[in-house]
Amino acid sequence: MSSKRQLLAFAAALALASASQFAQAQEVYIPLVSKGFQHQFWQAVKSGAEQAGKDYKVKVTFEGPETEQQVDKQIDMLSAALAKKPSAIGFAALDSKAAIPLLKKAQAAHIPVIAFDSGVDSDIVLTTAQTNSKAAAALAADKMAEMIKGAGEVAVIGHDQTSTTGVDRRDGFVNQIKAKYPNIKLVDVQYGGGDHLKSAEIAKTLLQAHPQLKGIFATNEGSAIGAGKGVKEAKKSVIIIGFDSGKAQKDMIKDGTISGAITQNPVGIGYKTVEAAVKALKGEKLPKIIDTGFYYYDKGNMSDPKIAAVLYD
Repeated sequence: MSSKRQLLAFAAALALASASQFAQAQEVYIPLVSKGFQHQFWQAVKSGAEQAGKDYKVKVTFEGPETEQQVDKQIDMLSAALAKKPSAIGFAALDSKAAIPLLKKAQAAHIPVIAFDSGVDSDIVLTTAQTNSKAAAALAADKMAEMIKGAGEVAVIGHDQTSTTGVDRRDGFVNQIKAKYPNIKLVDVQYGGGDHLKSAEIAKTLLQAHPQLKGIFATNEGSAIGAGKGVKEAKKSVIIIGFDSGKAQKDMIKDGTISGAITQNPVGIGYKTVEAAVKALKGEKLPKIIDTGFYYYDKGNMSDPKIAAVLYD
């Protein structure tokens, strides 16, 4: 090969390598750090995020700790994700204050932060894709009041008291009961961390301490399944209103263990989080909250197309 042809071949190879490096440099990477990974709710959020990644041609990853009590592990995941210098990041805070120092680092590095499911007590996040948890829980309170005919003792099994969803769902239910139903007495609020077994034990303890208990509001998928198991094991008849979906909870609604539940739109939450990140990178203005909606469902309306579309297994 002549030196001229060698030079041309080398230049072509160099151009190809440069183009490849440029493409890699241009790749938009958006990691989502979730509150959890195992519950079907988070798998549904993940599927929505991945679909948005395909539609917008960006790289999306999704991870979260095994349980929703592992705040330190979630912070480690957030730190590791930021170390990869992502284009933007999605974050669902287990503790709305604990992550702020890391999110300040993201802000300093000009990495847009999009919150999902749970908000963060800071203006660092550009928007939050979430359910209006207070309004959703108020609807649960109205349904509970209707079923117990506006009188009697009720309790709450919450999933946590550090995330905004945990706080807002508890407060939305409690405040609605206090404001609208003077003959309903809230006897206790306990926290099971969204764990089935712990929530089941709490349900049994509540029934022992309050033999006249008429209703339990359970604030997430794991809490509701646990409440259902606890009530079954105690062989009691209590109205349970749950939150979220998933096969086990839907089965309990079908067999009457759980009276009904609030469903969010988890696929929509995941999709809107990635979509908002892409818009932020383009410099588009975002609303402070992206309301992804909610519905009440029971065995009577589960097959309604509008409801079925947001239920998940």
